[in-house]
Amino acid sequence: MQLRGLKTFWLGASILALLNGGCSKPAGEPGGAATPAAQAPATMTLPANTVLRVTVDETLASNRNHDGDSFAASLAEPLLVNGVTVFPQGMRAAGRVVAARESGRLHGVASLAVALTSLEVNGQSFDIETNTYHLVAKSHNKRNLGFIGGGGAAGALIGGLAGGGKGALIGGAIGAGAGTAGAAATGKKDVAIPAESRLRFHLLRPVTIPAGG
Repeated sequence: MQLRGLKTFWLGASILALLNGGCSKPAGEPGGAATPAAQAPATMTLPANTVLRVTVDETLASNRNHDGDSFAASLAEPLLVNGVTVFPQGMRAAGRVVAARESGRLHGVASLAVALTSLEVNGQSFDIETNTYHLVAKSHNKRNLGFIGGGGAAGALIGGLAGGGKGALIGGAIGAGAGTAGAAATGKKDVAIPAESRLRFHLLRPVTIPAGG
């Protein structure tokens, strides 16, 4: 009787163990043990007014580029946030020509405006918004007036020597025309940003991007 009771006890314990084992579920399955959530990639936020100093890869010019043209650039020095380097020198960036105005010969001052539009982090491009770097040519009105006035005076002198008062009027008209032609031939003053120029921009809005580059 004792032996039969012992067998019955072990049989019951074995069945109970099997039932408990069947009810348990592997970790990660519904109802099973909880697993740590997959860690999201580390990110960081560059605050507004973060300074970006870049080197442009190509020459940009008011008489060659147009509104909307893109250009390539790279960080001219490491990018710092609160005194800590977050991205290395040489990290790729891109920009856009905001406005390009070619110089006229007699009127119209040349201008060129550019801004950065993105940073490339681990092969992925992230949009940014920066201030505009703006170049404006010096006015050439005084120089043109000098050419025109000088041409008129020379024509009046020649006309006066040739035929008196009437000749002076004719000569003045001819001289003024010659002066205008001279100004038109030499008066264009375009502006350019040569390749390898270093430009300074700052962020207008914060941007969140992956940490590290």
